[in-house]
Amino acid sequence: MAFVQPVVKIDKEKEFDELKSLVSRSLAPGEMASFLKRAEKNNVRVRQLEAALKQGIFDGKNPGATALSLYEALTVSDRAQMREFYLSKVEEIEPQLRHKFRKLYQYY
Repeated sequence: MAFVQPVVKIDKEKEFDELKSLVSRSLAPGEMASFLKRAEKNNVRVRQLEAALKQGIFDGKNPGATALSLYEALTVSDRAQMREFYLSKVEEIEPQLRHKFRKLYQYY
């Protein structure tokens, strides 16, 4: 029997979807290098979502709510799902870019 990940209901769908959209745009194939440059400039490790949010790395040209305020509006379970989504997107970054920005991927 194969493992099937259970579906957990999102409590604050509007905020979750807006934040997911910001993260997706920042990690889109054409934007990955720009995202990694912003992370490097702000001394943020790639897997540190909260640090990236505090530095405004996802905000860019977003005139609306900041990514951090959207994240803070989420419930604990919604935040966990957002971290899961973000980490899965970070792992999709092209190997060449991961090598170029390897310091951002280090754990220490």
